[in-house]
Order: sequence, then C-alpha cells, then structure tokens
Amino acid sequence: MKTIRRLLKIEVYSAIALTTLAFLALFSFFDFVDQIPSIGRQQGSLTGYQLPQAATFVILLMPNHLYELLPITVLIGTIFVLTRMAQSSEFTILRTSGLGPWRALRTLLSLGVILTVITFVIGDYLAPWADRKAQLLKARYEGNLTVGQSGAWLRERQAYGQYAVNVNALTPDGGMQGVRVFEFDNRGRLVTLTRAATARFEPDEAWQLANIERTEFGIKDKESHVVSKSQVKQLRWPTQITAEMVSAAVLRPDRMSTIALFEYIRHLRANDQSAQRYEIEFWKKVFYPLGCLVMVVLALPFAYLHFRDEGISAYVFVGVLAGISFFFLNNVFGYLGELRQWQPWLAAALPGLIYSFLSLTAFSWLVFKR
Repeated sequence: MKTIRRLLKIEVYSAIALTTLAFLALFSFFDFVDQIPSIGRQQGSLTGYQLPQAATFVILLMPNHLYELLPITVLIGTIFVLTRMAQSSEFTILRTSGLGPWRALRTLLSLGVILTVITFVIGDYLAPWADRKAQLLKARYEGNLTVGQSGAWLRERQAYGQYAVNVNALTPDGGMQGVRVFEFDNRGRLVTLTRAATARFEPDEAWQLANIERTEFGIKDKESHVVSKSQVKQLRWPTQITAEMVSAAVLRPDRMSTIALFEYIRHLRANDQSAQRYEIEFWKKVFYPLGCLVMVVLALPFAYLHFRDEGISAYVFVGVLAGISFFFLNNVFGYLGELRQWQPWLAAALPGLIYSFLSLTAFSWLVFKR
C-alpha cells in the first residue's frame, strides 16, 4: 500500500508542478509585456528603467502569482492525473489492490496538507516580502510610492492626546516623504501641526522627522488665540505606528502577512477605526491555503467516472473552470462581506465551504450511490 500511495503522490506532485510552471510562465509573460512601455523611460533625474530592472520586477511578482495560482493548479493537476488513471484503468487496478475510497481520500488529504503548508508559507512570508521589494524597485526608477492627492491617513491615540498622521509617499529606501502630524488634546482641539519633508522609522518605536515646520495653537484667553511657528531640522516623535502599518495604508492589504494584518487590525480597533476590510483579508489569509485541501477532495470524484474512449481534455477544462470560479468567488465574497458587513471569517470561509460541500456530495454519490 505504501508503494501505491507513493506512486499516486509522485504522479500528482509532478502534474501540479508542470501546471504551475506553465501558468507562472504565462503570467510572467503578461507582466513583462506590461513593463515594456516603461523600459528606457527617463523620470526626471532618476536613472532610466532598463531591461534588467524590468526582469527583476517580473521575478519579484512571481511569488504572489504562485500563491494565488496554487489552489487552481492543485485542482487541475490532480484532475488530470486521476482522469488519466481512470481512462487507462490504472485507478481500477489500484482499487482492486486495496485502494478503497476512504484510503484514497486520506492519501489525497495528506498530499493536500503539504500543499496547504507550502501555500501558507509563500503567501505569508515570501509573497509580501517580494511584493514590497518589487514596488520599491519600481519606485526607485519611476518615483516614490504615492496614494493619490490626499496621501495615506493614520490615527493614533496616546495617553495625553490624539494624533492624525498623513503620509504623502514612501521613498525607495523605506522612508517617508511629505509627512504631516496633527496633534489634538483630549477635548479634540488642535494643539500642534508638524510638517516634515522626510521621515524615517526608528527601531525604538519612534519616527525621526527632518526639515520640520511646526505650528503651535495656544489659547491666550477666552476670546483670543495664539499661533506660533518654528522650524527645526530634526525631531524625534515617539509613536507605535510601524513601517508595516504605513505600508498597509499605502499598499494593498492582500499583499500583507497574517501577523502584519493582525497587528494593524489591533491598531485600528484601539483607535476606533473601521477594520472590516482588513479583518476579511486576515481571514482570507487563514482560509485561502486550505483551498488546496478542498481542491484535492473536489478532484477525487473524477477518478470514479466510467469512460474509456473519451478524452480527458473536457474534464481538465472543467477543472480549469472550477479553479477560476473558486478564485472568483473568493474575491466576490470578500467584497460582499465588506459591503454587507458580514462576519469577516464567514465571508472568507464561504467559498471553501461551498466547494467542500460540492466535492463531498459528488464523492458520496459516485462512490456509494453508483
């Protein structure tokens, strides 16, 4: 039985690897085509964006594509192997050799667990790091990472007051540009406005502001106010707003790691801000790798189809459609959950629950009813 399980796993792993490489090559080709108009373009005093930088940018996008594609390629590869075995009667021989339905299910689930772990590691560690490097690489040659005309807004509550922070752009070296810090007292009155040309993150929970214009708003008496301005070259501002939190406000939340999302959600809740969008992305990060388990279960009923003369291309095409629909529903339910204010874990888990129900229903009908 160990030999049978080893044979099945090697076949499935090989098919998944080839399918993943094919999809990655296709997506990388499209990414490279998108970069062609930017190659050789001069952005002011910045060095031109050339072919090596474009190739590096495309390579850095691969981990995120791999994370998104793995559940789909797992389904396609597993369906291809099982339908080919069923067509050539190999699976029938394996069944007569002792590979019963539950044993086959356990074998595929053990395979799916390994793929789930791989997907989680790629999506939680490799993809966020690579995507951040890709964006900073592009910014180094085309300008800073900006967030529209208003910039990114963050909020922090401290014991002696509240702060609203506006960051206009992230610089390629990991710093910030065009920073404004609004300080309010506990009664909501504006106390100071600090404008900094640049800012850097310090390791001891602080920002180092540079080229500062500071405006203080004081009260002289009940009917008059005092406004004073000063300029400072350097200023250290203690804050718990980390580089990951600023990146979350500037970059896409689905490119963040699970830990970074969790910390940012805690920060938003502590400052009475809506965290629905980031909570959904957090639970999607938790449930999406489990899609590999759902996909191998969904592929198993194809091994029990009875056909001899039919080709397997139609069944592989069904697998492609099912994988794309899973990815599509995963995004749709995320948007619906945000609009309808659903429970974040429910919005993230619904696609997997729906496909798990369909796969187990098809498996039970084909194996036990037929």
